[in-house]
Amino acid sequence: MSESLLPGETEDAAPAPYRAIIWDLDGVLRIWDPAETPAIEARYALPEGTIFAAAFDDSLADRAVTGRISDETWRLATRNAVVRACGEAAAAAVEEWTRLTGAIDRAMVELVAALRPRWRTALLSNATTRLEDDLRHAKLDTAFDVIVSSARIGFAKPDARIFRAAAHRLGVPPGQCILIDDRPANVEGAAALGMHAILFEGIEALRVRLDAVATGIQ
Repeated sequence: MSESLLPGETEDAAPAPYRAIIWDLDGVLRIWDPAETPAIEARYALPEGTIFAAAFDDSLADRAVTGRISDETWRLATRNAVVRACGEAAAAAVEEWTRLTGAIDRAMVELVAALRPRWRTALLSNATTRLEDDLRHAKLDTAFDVIVSSARIGFAKPDARIFRAAAHRLGVPPGQCILIDDRPANVEGAAALGMHAILFEGIEALRVRLDAVATGIQ
């Protein structure tokens, strides 16, 4: 047996029933209002897009979500970049942006809880080192069997290693995992590893897809 296989996983075995669901956080369980950041920028007379351009600069954001810098360092670097571009007064805009926490979709949380007795569950998030605090604040820290943060393991979706890490922590082969994510690249990455990957397009569409999986009509 290959060393990369999990217990119970063989190279030539027929597919087994799904045993676990891996949930994305942002865009699935936590929703961000797209109007909030532009509203902050408008209040401080910043060009729209200034804060996101600084915060999600490819190099800076990658270091934050792979844990090479802390959440605090990421936010400070964002502040400094915005101040360099727009002046010291812009620091207050970044401070206000930092306090945004998104909104938890409680109907989705109820769905996770309802499915948990049947399937093991994991939360898999491209996140900064603030994830654990965010989950405690949202009362989601005990909602899953396993929590996998990109900042804690050093690589992020759609890297195949993070999907395999989630499966290992669940104790379930990738081919027996369902992944739910709102980003096509992440869905494609999980599917390439053998997971049944579902692109999240709303709770009602998801219920239909999960019902089909549960009844073997995929």
